[in-house]
Amino acid sequence: MIWRCELIGGTVGGTMLSVKVTMRRFLAPSLLLLAVGVAACGEGAESPGSGTGAGSTSAQPDAGLGIDTAGWKTDFSEHSVPLSEFVSGGPPRDGIPPIDEPSYVSQDEAEDFLSDREPVLVVEQSGEARAYPLQILVWHEIVNDELEGRPIAVTYCPLCNSSVVFDRRVGGDELTFGTTGNLRNSDLVMWDRQTESWWQQLTAEAVVGELTGTKLEVLPAQTLSFEDFRAAYPQGDVLSRDTGFQRDYGTNPYVGYDETAEEEPFLFEGETDNRLPPKARVTALFSDDETLVIPFERLEAEPVVNEDVGGGPAVVFYDPEVASTLDEETIADSRSVGTAAAFERRVGRRELTFELRGDRFVDRETGSEWDITGRAVSGPLAGEELRPIRHDEQFWFALAAFLPDAEIAR
Repeated sequence: MIWRCELIGGTVGGTMLSVKVTMRRFLAPSLLLLAVGVAACGEGAESPGSGTGAGSTSAQPDAGLGIDTAGWKTDFSEHSVPLSEFVSGGPPRDGIPPIDEPSYVSQDEAEDFLSDREPVLVVEQSGEARAYPLQILVWHEIVNDELEGRPIAVTYCPLCNSSVVFDRRVGGDELTFGTTGNLRNSDLVMWDRQTESWWQQLTAEAVVGELTGTKLEVLPAQTLSFEDFRAAYPQGDVLSRDTGFQRDYGTNPYVGYDETAEEEPFLFEGETDNRLPPKARVTALFSDDETLVIPFERLEAEPVVNEDVGGGPAVVFYDPEVASTLDEETIADSRSVGTAAAFERRVGRRELTFELRGDRFVDRETGSEWDITGRAVSGPLAGEELRPIRHDEQFWFALAAFLPDAEIAR
């Protein structure tokens, strides 16, 4: 695909581009991503440090692949999945630009642009926490960051509604990531600038290039409402809107994309798993032995779920008051879709069982009250913390495409 930047109510001057893209429910999905790509042109279309050929858009797609390989230094002879499974998402390489020089604001400053119900992806390292608003991630998909000395990549794929955080180190090397402009099973395919290998977001694995077969370490992260983040981490900072790019932060470029669970996903060419509707929201709990899926439909009726995963006791807490990123044009006005958090339900050697009493998560054994981050806030166990279980939230079709053997706990 040959890309050309066209302005929608904006002007180009030097490296500055002011574009406002307003999506309407009647726009076809292809136009939706086209508009996102248009917004991505101009400043930042080629991200800093991209290397020779990054952002190249002049060549036609490879006839055998259906994707554009021109300008890449990737070793396409090395791959763990069929190259035919990759499709162009529309924008070119880094056309949806990652944030490479993030800055931060205080929670009080973030109040100026975040409502209490808006979703933020929360990462904690060595006692320090940071919130990454999805109203920013939806426009950039990747943040190359560092938290308490640990290099991390914070990622969000709007088409799968999946948020995953990685350690950016492989062996002794530190990688930085960008967007390839391609998708597989509708999921974000990243690239690292050091080897130009391609990485699958949902599996954390390099699938094309020199590092094929290498897996990134997935770090614990939670999607919370901004209000819950403030309550749990009063000293935590927030990713700033001062990203180096001009975007209409706070608006949703994918209006109506999760309007109904029954809708077919965009740019997904496989068979959807009919055990659940394609865009049913789920949380997946991962262990070495199994992946356990809890549908949000169950959590809406049963906000505390005590289960076992990988032979160990687990609990999932559900908070219904978190807004969708992919519903209304203004994210703050979107309907509530909730969020889930998963933990081992042990303190020391004591196994706990949980229930909801009023608006509090309570363990039956001691009557202690716990918050959505797994911390006991009152009672005999006050100050104790449950150990997080790696869990992701996403649309069902995406999880099932990569983990077809996942078990659903209905």
